Amino acid sequence: MKLHGVALVLLVVGGLNWGLVGLGGFFGGDWNVVNAILGSWPVVEWLVYVLVGLSAVYEVSTHKGNCRSCGSGASM
Repeated sequence: MKLHGVALVLLVVGGLNWGLVGLGGFFGGDWNVVNAILGSWPVVEWLVYVLVGLSAVYEVSTHKGNCRSCGSGASM
């Protein structure tokens, strides 16, 4: 269950970052927060992106078992 929490945090970080990247594109700015914080360490920045991607794969593959709504058979 701790892995679920870590994956969830990484997905939130990744989602917010991609949202800011998209908004920055509309407003002519570079709002990539992960790059702004970790840009001087490109390997660490890439590692964060890989971890966010792995978190998405993990959540997609285990979501139904971890989610109270999905696991109980409740309809959306």
